Amino acid sequence: MSDCQLYLISPLDVGGTFPDRLARAIDAQRPEMPVAAFQFRVKGVDQHEAAALAGPLQAICAERDVAFIVNDSVALAKRIGADGVHLGQSDGDVREARRVLGHEAQIGVTCHNSRHLAMEAGEAGADYVAFGAFFPTATKEVEHRADPEILTWWQTLFELPCVAIGGITPENCLPLVEAGADFLAVSGAVWNGDEARAVRAFAERLA
Repeated sequence: MSDCQLYLISPLDVGGTFPDRLARAIDAQRPEMPVAAFQFRVKGVDQHEAAALAGPLQAICAERDVAFIVNDSVALAKRIGADGVHLGQSDGDVREARRVLGHEAQIGVTCHNSRHLAMEAGEAGADYVAFGAFFPTATKEVEHRADPEILTWWQTLFELPCVAIGGITPENCLPLVEAGADFLAVSGAVWNGDEARAVRAFAERLA
Protein backbone atom coordinates (compact mmCIF):
# COMPACT_ATOMS: atom_id res chain seq x y z
CA MET A 1 0.00 0.00 0.00
CA SER A 2 1.28 3.42 -0.89
CA ASP A 3 1.89 5.90 1.92
CA CYS A 4 0.34 8.61 -0.24
CA GLN A 5 -2.90 10.06 1.12
CA LEU A 6 -5.73 12.22 -0.19
CA TYR A 7 -6.04 15.92 0.51
CA LEU A 8 -9.59 16.95 -0.42
CA ILE A 9 -10.21 20.48 -1.66
CA SER A 10 -13.76 21.74 -1.39
CA PRO A 11 -15.88 22.84 -4.32
CA LEU A 12 -16.86 26.50 -4.18
CA ASP A 13 -20.40 25.59 -3.11
CA VAL A 14 -20.22 23.99 0.33
CA GLY A 15 -23.81 24.65 1.42
CA GLY A 16 -26.88 22.45 1.10
CA THR A 17 -26.08 18.75 1.27
CA PHE A 18 -22.31 19.20 1.00
CA PRO A 19 -21.61 18.33 4.67
CA ASP A 20 -23.17 14.90 4.05
CA ARG A 21 -21.06 14.48 0.93
CA LEU A 22 -17.90 15.36 2.83
CA ALA A 23 -18.68 12.76 5.50
CA ARG A 24 -19.32 10.13 2.80
CA ALA A 25 -16.04 10.91 1.06
CA ILE A 26 -13.98 10.71 4.23
CA ASP A 27 -15.68 7.52 5.38
CA ALA A 28 -15.51 5.78 2.02
CA GLN A 29 -12.15 4.07 2.42
CA ARG A 30 -11.18 3.83 6.05
CA PRO A 31 -8.88 2.76 7.52
CA GLU A 32 -7.00 1.56 4.44
CA MET A 33 -6.39 5.00 2.95
CA PRO A 34 -7.63 7.75 5.20
CA VAL A 35 -8.28 11.19 3.82
CA ALA A 36 -5.61 13.20 5.64
CA ALA A 37 -6.83 16.76 5.13
CA PHE A 38 -9.67 18.89 3.83
CA GLN A 39 -9.17 22.39 2.46
CA PHE A 40 -12.04 24.83 2.88
CA ARG A 41 -12.04 26.99 -0.25
CA VAL A 42 -14.84 29.48 -0.83
CA LYS A 43 -14.85 32.68 -2.84
CA GLY A 44 -16.94 35.83 -2.79
CA VAL A 45 -18.39 35.49 0.71
CA ASP A 46 -17.61 37.62 3.76
CA GLN A 47 -15.80 36.17 6.74
CA HIS A 48 -18.97 35.87 8.83
CA GLU A 49 -20.71 33.78 6.17
CA ALA A 50 -17.56 31.77 5.53
CA ALA A 51 -17.29 30.95 9.24
CA ALA A 52 -20.93 29.81 9.29
CA LEU A 53 -20.35 27.56 6.26
CA ALA A 54 -17.15 26.18 7.77
CA GLY A 55 -18.72 25.16 11.08
CA PRO A 56 -20.44 21.88 10.16
CA LEU A 57 -17.57 20.86 7.86
CA GLN A 58 -15.01 21.53 10.57
CA ALA A 59 -17.00 19.36 12.98
CA ILE A 60 -17.13 16.48 10.49
CA CYS A 61 -13.35 16.67 10.04
CA ALA A 62 -12.67 16.91 13.78
CA GLU A 63 -14.77 13.80 14.46
CA ARG A 64 -12.70 11.89 11.91
CA ASP A 65 -9.25 13.24 12.74
CA VAL A 66 -8.95 14.99 9.37
CA ALA A 67 -7.00 18.26 9.29
CA PHE A 68 -9.22 21.24 8.46
CA ILE A 69 -7.22 23.74 6.40
CA VAL A 70 -8.50 27.16 5.34
CA ASN A 71 -7.55 28.37 1.88
CA ASP A 72 -5.95 31.84 1.61
CA SER A 73 -7.24 33.49 4.78
CA VAL A 74 -5.11 33.55 7.92
CA ALA A 75 -7.78 35.71 9.57
CA LEU A 76 -10.53 33.15 8.94
CA ALA A 77 -8.29 30.28 10.07
CA LYS A 78 -7.63 32.17 13.30
CA ARG A 79 -11.30 33.06 13.79
CA ILE A 80 -12.60 29.50 13.55
CA GLY A 81 -9.64 27.73 15.12
CA ALA A 82 -8.77 25.79 11.98
CA ASP A 83 -5.94 23.29 11.96
CA GLY A 84 -4.06 25.42 9.47
CA VAL A 85 -3.99 27.59 6.39
CA HIS A 86 -2.92 27.16 2.79
CA LEU A 87 -1.23 30.20 1.29
CA GLY A 88 -0.96 31.07 -2.36
CA GLN A 89 1.96 33.20 -3.45
CA SER A 90 -0.08 36.37 -2.97
CA ASP A 91 -1.88 35.35 0.23
CA GLY A 92 0.64 36.34 2.86
CA ASP A 93 3.85 35.36 4.56
CA VAL A 94 4.53 32.03 6.24
CA ARG A 95 6.28 33.63 9.20
CA GLU A 96 3.40 36.05 9.79
CA ALA A 97 0.87 33.22 9.51
CA ARG A 98 2.90 31.26 12.06
CA ARG A 99 2.93 34.23 14.41
CA VAL A 100 -0.85 34.59 14.17
CA LEU A 101 -1.82 30.91 14.20
CA GLY A 102 0.81 29.44 16.49
CA HIS A 103 3.32 26.62 16.33
CA GLU A 104 0.73 23.84 16.05
CA ALA A 105 -0.87 25.20 12.88
CA GLN A 106 -0.31 23.40 9.59
CA ILE A 107 0.85 25.95 7.02
CA GLY A 108 1.11 25.00 3.37
CA VAL A 109 2.31 27.03 0.43
CA THR A 110 1.55 26.91 -3.28
CA CYS A 111 4.88 26.70 -5.11
CA HIS A 112 3.62 26.04 -8.66
CA ASN A 113 6.52 24.54 -10.60
CA SER A 114 9.25 26.48 -8.80
CA ARG A 115 12.07 24.85 -6.86
CA HIS A 116 13.09 28.29 -5.60
CA LEU A 117 9.65 29.07 -4.15
CA ALA A 118 9.51 25.66 -2.49
CA MET A 119 12.90 26.12 -0.83
CA GLU A 120 11.89 29.59 0.32
CA ALA A 121 8.69 28.20 1.83
CA GLY A 122 10.59 25.48 3.63
CA GLU A 123 13.11 27.94 5.02
CA ALA A 124 10.26 30.17 6.23
CA GLY A 125 8.80 27.30 8.23
CA ALA A 126 6.05 25.88 6.04
CA ASP A 127 4.74 22.44 7.00
CA TYR A 128 4.25 21.33 3.41
CA VAL A 129 4.73 22.60 -0.13
CA ALA A 130 2.31 22.12 -3.03
CA PHE A 131 3.40 21.67 -6.63
CA GLY A 132 1.20 21.84 -9.74
CA ALA A 133 -0.79 21.90 -11.81
CA PHE A 134 0.26 18.53 -13.18
CA PHE A 135 -2.75 18.11 -15.48
CA PRO A 136 -5.38 20.38 -16.99
CA THR A 137 -8.03 21.31 -14.44
CA ALA A 138 -11.39 23.05 -14.50
CA THR A 139 -11.22 23.97 -10.80
CA LYS A 140 -9.13 27.07 -11.39
CA GLU A 141 -7.24 28.76 -14.19
CA VAL A 142 -3.86 27.12 -14.70
CA GLU A 143 -0.91 29.43 -15.13
CA HIS A 144 1.82 26.97 -14.19
CA ARG A 145 2.38 23.39 -15.29
CA ALA A 146 4.62 21.14 -13.24
CA ASP A 147 6.48 17.97 -14.19
CA PRO A 148 6.45 14.93 -11.85
CA GLU A 149 10.25 15.15 -11.73
CA ILE A 150 9.96 18.10 -9.34
CA LEU A 151 8.38 15.78 -6.76
CA THR A 152 11.32 13.38 -7.03
CA TRP A 153 13.79 16.24 -6.71
CA TRP A 154 12.04 17.51 -3.60
CA GLN A 155 11.83 14.11 -1.93
CA THR A 156 15.49 13.45 -2.61
CA LEU A 157 16.65 16.61 -0.84
CA PHE A 158 14.03 17.53 1.75
CA GLU A 159 11.99 15.84 4.48
CA LEU A 160 9.09 18.30 4.28
CA PRO A 161 5.97 16.68 2.75
CA CYS A 162 4.93 17.65 -0.75
CA VAL A 163 1.44 17.85 -2.22
CA ALA A 164 0.62 17.30 -5.89
CA ILE A 165 -2.31 19.32 -7.23
CA GLY A 166 -4.09 20.02 -10.49
CA GLY A 167 -6.41 17.81 -12.52
CA ILE A 168 -5.55 14.63 -10.61
CA THR A 169 -7.83 11.63 -11.15
CA PRO A 170 -7.67 7.93 -10.22
CA GLU A 171 -6.62 7.26 -13.82
CA ASN A 172 -3.63 9.62 -13.93
CA CYS A 173 -2.40 9.72 -10.32
CA LEU A 174 0.09 6.86 -10.24
CA PRO A 175 3.03 8.68 -11.89
CA LEU A 176 2.75 11.38 -9.22
CA VAL A 177 2.73 8.85 -6.42
CA GLU A 178 5.71 7.03 -7.93
CA ALA A 179 7.52 10.36 -8.33
CA GLY A 180 7.19 11.01 -4.60
CA ALA A 181 3.97 12.86 -3.80
CA ASP A 182 3.04 12.51 -0.13
CA PHE A 183 -0.47 13.81 -0.75
CA LEU A 184 -2.75 14.11 -3.77
CA ALA A 185 -4.88 17.25 -3.64
CA VAL A 186 -8.13 16.47 -5.42
CA SER A 187 -11.35 18.37 -6.01
CA GLY A 188 -13.26 17.87 -9.25
CA ALA A 189 -12.37 14.18 -9.49
CA VAL A 190 -14.25 13.63 -6.23
CA TRP A 191 -17.04 16.23 -6.17
CA ASN A 192 -18.10 16.12 -9.83
CA GLY A 193 -19.57 12.65 -9.35
CA ASP A 194 -20.12 10.06 -6.64
CA GLU A 195 -17.64 11.15 -3.97
CA ALA A 196 -17.48 7.81 -2.15
CA ARG A 197 -16.89 5.88 -5.36
CA ALA A 198 -14.17 8.35 -6.36
CA VAL A 199 -12.31 8.00 -3.07
CA ARG A 200 -12.49 4.21 -3.33
CA ALA A 201 -11.15 4.44 -6.88
CA PHE A 202 -8.16 6.43 -5.66
CA ALA A 203 -7.59 3.87 -2.91
CA GLU A 204 -7.63 1.00 -5.39
CA ARG A 205 -5.05 2.75 -7.56
CA LEU A 206 -2.78 3.33 -4.59
CA ALA A 207 -3.10 -0.18 -3.16
